[in-house]
Amino acid sequence: MVIVYTDRTLSGPRPLATVAAEAVAGGADRVVLREKDLPPDARGALAGELSERIGDRLLVSDVDGAHRDALGRVVGRACHRAADVVAATRLAYVTVSPVFPTASKPGYGPALGLSTLRNWCAACAVPVLALGGVDSPERAGACVRAGAAGVAVMGAVMTAADPAAVVRAMVEAVCANLRWH
Repeated sequence: MVIVYTDRTLSGPRPLATVAAEAVAGGADRVVLREKDLPPDARGALAGELSERIGDRLLVSDVDGAHRDALGRVVGRACHRAADVVAATRLAYVTVSPVFPTASKPGYGPALGLSTLRNWCAACAVPVLALGGVDSPERAGACVRAGAAGVAVMGAVMTAADPAAVVRAMVEAVCANLRWH
């Protein structure tokens, strides 16, 4: 599984909806709209624009008032501590981050590394996606070999000249390494 997180400040002059559509064309399972700095009306408009382009591949991060039963199966959570990973039992997936050093997660301390990822994957009852510094197919493959069900990426896709090619390479790396599970 490859999930792409959005960051319109990284996508340059290209519309975020275009980058998201290219990511889906490359094989992204989901695109998660973050853009938490936007006011609710602007974020809602952007969600509508993305939904028109990528349909049900869109997930929206931090939806206030959302209830698990109403949303169905695609509810995930970001985890930065072992206790959060162990407690995640009724979710579709969790992201664990930052696995590698990354500029987008400066407040979360040092990178967890593959050993911690391996331990947390073993302790988690739901699929784990590695996030943070997963900027190459090699790193994506290493995360899957450590036990992750896939990866979540942001910068590598948002800054790419060809987002579809980047996602395609990540998907290939994830699929090639799933046999290690």
